[in-house]
Amino acid sequence: MSLLRDMRMDKTHFVVARLSDESDETAYWQTQTPLARLQALELMRQIMYGYDPDTARMDKVFEVAQLEPS
Repeated sequence: MSLLRDMRMDKTHFVVARLSDESDETAYWQTQTPLARLQALELMRQIMYGYDPDTARMDKVFEVAQLEPS
C-alpha cells in the first residue's frame, strides 16, 4: 500500500491562510478515527522522507565462511 500514490489533494477545499489566523485543525483531527489519523501521519512521513514501500528492500549482505573439516 502506497499512500503517496493513493492520496490526492481536493483542490476545491484548499484554503490559504495566514499563520497568525486561528486554526480549526485540532477540532478537525479530533473528529477523525484513529486509523485516519495514522494514515495521515504515514502520508506525511512518506512525503518527508521519500519512502516508497514498493522499492524499499533490505540490503543484501553476503559473507563467505570457510567450512572447517571435521
